[in-house]
Amino acid sequence: MIIVAIDGQGGRLGRELVSSLRRRFPDAVIQAIGTNSVATATMLKAGANEGATGENPVVVACRHADFIVGPLGIVIADALMGEVTPGMAMAVCQSAAVRVLIPMNMCDNLIAGVNAQSGSELIEDAVEKIAAACRERNRA
Repeated sequence: MIIVAIDGQGGRLGRELVSSLRRRFPDAVIQAIGTNSVATATMLKAGANEGATGENPVVVACRHADFIVGPLGIVIADALMGEVTPGMAMAVCQSAAVRVLIPMNMCDNLIAGVNAQSGSELIEDAVEKIAAACRERNRA
């Protein structure tokens, strides 16, 4: 089983993912792909078998992965403070792998309904997130 863990920024989420995956799946090949070298190094220290950095490693790793795991932003071009290129997002989205995306309310990508909620609660949450973002922008 090949699990590709993708993360950016400081790699903190990726570190926790790799560490948990290593405990749960000790025989899996875990490939750490960072959008930057700090994220890659952090995931390697957590127990990934292999690591690489940048767009082309994401594209290549997504071709043969069984699972791709990372923050939701890995499928959104320009997410993670601009670290996710359109090519990276496309490679993750077009991969035959099962994608396990972790919802993170960051970098102008706000996710409604992270908790299991009814339809009306999801709508209310989405509206509140938009309102909160507007308030933040007005303060800036």
